[in-house]
Amino acid sequence: MLTHPAEKYTAWPVMTLPDRQWPSRQLTRAPRWLSTDLRDGNQALAVPMDSARKLAFWQLLLHCGFKEIEVAFPSASQTDFDFVRLLIEQQHIPADVTIQVLTQARHALIERTFTALQGAPRAIVHLYNATAPLFRERVFRQSKAEIVALACAAARQIRDSCAAQPETDWTFQYSPETFCFTEPAFALEICEAVAAIWQPGPTRPMIINLPATVEVNTPNVYADQIEFFCRHFSQRAAVTICVHPHNDRGTGIACAELAMLAGADRVEGCLFGNGERTGNVDLVTLALNLYSQGVAPGLDFSDMGHVLEVVTRCNQLPVHPRHPYAGELVFTAFSGSHQDAIRKGFAERAARQETQWLMPYLPLDPQDIGCSYEAVIRVNSQSGKGGAAWLLEQNHGLQLPRGLQQDFSRRVQQQTDTHGEEMTHHALWQLFCQHYGLTRPRHRLLDADSHSDDSGETRLRARVQTETRTLTLQASGNGLLSAAVSALQRQYDVALTIEDYHEHTLGKRSDSRSVCYISCTNVRGERAWGVGIENDVARASLQALLNAAGAFLPPESSLPASPPARDETWR
Repeated sequence: MLTHPAEKYTAWPVMTLPDRQWPSRQLTRAPRWLSTDLRDGNQALAVPMDSARKLAFWQLLLHCGFKEIEVAFPSASQTDFDFVRLLIEQQHIPADVTIQVLTQARHALIERTFTALQGAPRAIVHLYNATAPLFRERVFRQSKAEIVALACAAARQIRDSCAAQPETDWTFQYSPETFCFTEPAFALEICEAVAAIWQPGPTRPMIINLPATVEVNTPNVYADQIEFFCRHFSQRAAVTICVHPHNDRGTGIACAELAMLAGADRVEGCLFGNGERTGNVDLVTLALNLYSQGVAPGLDFSDMGHVLEVVTRCNQLPVHPRHPYAGELVFTAFSGSHQDAIRKGFAERAARQETQWLMPYLPLDPQDIGCSYEAVIRVNSQSGKGGAAWLLEQNHGLQLPRGLQQDFSRRVQQQTDTHGEEMTHHALWQLFCQHYGLTRPRHRLLDADSHSDDSGETRLRARVQTETRTLTLQASGNGLLSAAVSALQRQYDVALTIEDYHEHTLGKRSDSRSVCYISCTNVRGERAWGVGIENDVARASLQALLNAAGAFLPPESSLPASPPARDETWR
């Protein structure tokens, strides 16, 4: 790269429009949409679609709600010509859908275009020619007058060809192809000349398309150009102003949105931004940007997985995992602080029973486009306590207390640091069960019986299975867990204290299982957690205590003989 790029590259000029109005406006309605996936998107593919893939894409576009679809450049290839004929002859065009085709300003190509369109119920004929100085001087070597004459001659031929086929409802569309770097006054001049030939009106609809064929400036400049044109075009009320942004500077979406603020009525683009070079404007992102601001886009992306599958199969191009709204990872948080905010956001939304979507880091509800919450939080070495807690809550209904969240997060961190990989939901659950006694507990409760005596003390007798034997634990205390702690201390000669206790049901039915979380400390202040899930809350709490205490109990080989049972306490 050059140290002084100005020696090679010159900034494109900006417009002087001091009284611009578009910055203070807000988008409150969707534009008319035109998908050019089957034409502009198709010509940008290394392997263009055959008729079968084109037809599959066509059906997808109809399913998504597109009413105007650019289907081909009929004079460019026999495949394109044949596809237009297939749609017409096999009556694939619904009554409320209009096809659009593209042609250059050349006599023979226009003739071929109208041959392809014979019998079409409705059609938009899209004429274009390049108008910018760069093209006039270096590509065509023609004057402004010659460029205008070329466009006008083509417009007359299209007008006469439409008149010769009155059975079709015709719309004429004209593009000064390189509008965004054409002199504003000349863009107006050539569009006025073409419109004068077509004579737009209620029965002669016309679209003027003002493309950013190659992005050469910031989006605000494009918006100024659109507003200037809308202000000064003499027949503004009689035409639809359309934009066709490309993405060479990576600002195609911004160009389209600002152009709509500046007065554009219609947007042309492709699903997921396919197209020449860096692509056309992405209609999926543009539509869902509106949707997430409360504006109905008039397009249906409620099954994003299906849309992705068809588009990638037909285009044979992947969609980036970070692609807005549609990528595999766009709703996913790995960061611990992000995960914690999302988890708390969902909890607060549920507590408030809100209908409005106000969620940290998630501008759109994934469920609205057919995505589950399963992918919202995923756990790797960057994750914190909130991520693991969210997954256990979403997949297993567990509501971990804060201390257990912190303890489990440390174990997850050790695991992910060791392997350097993301933890799957299954692996996370297995780790949780392993460490907190839900699978193969060291001490498994077989049965227990308890009752309160006249003094208010609770007397407990429980049978516990260890790796090598069955133990009978027996003691009393001021409650069930107090008695159980006393029984463990008596059996193992250890000091234990219950530091934390939480319980809840796993569901809303009366027969739902209960889950208990208990933390214990020993004389050195060390803490361990245990979890119990049972049909009965008392059994769940006893098993959770056994699982927590197991961290401080001596190994099996050093167990003393069981003390004699005090049968008199059970009379």
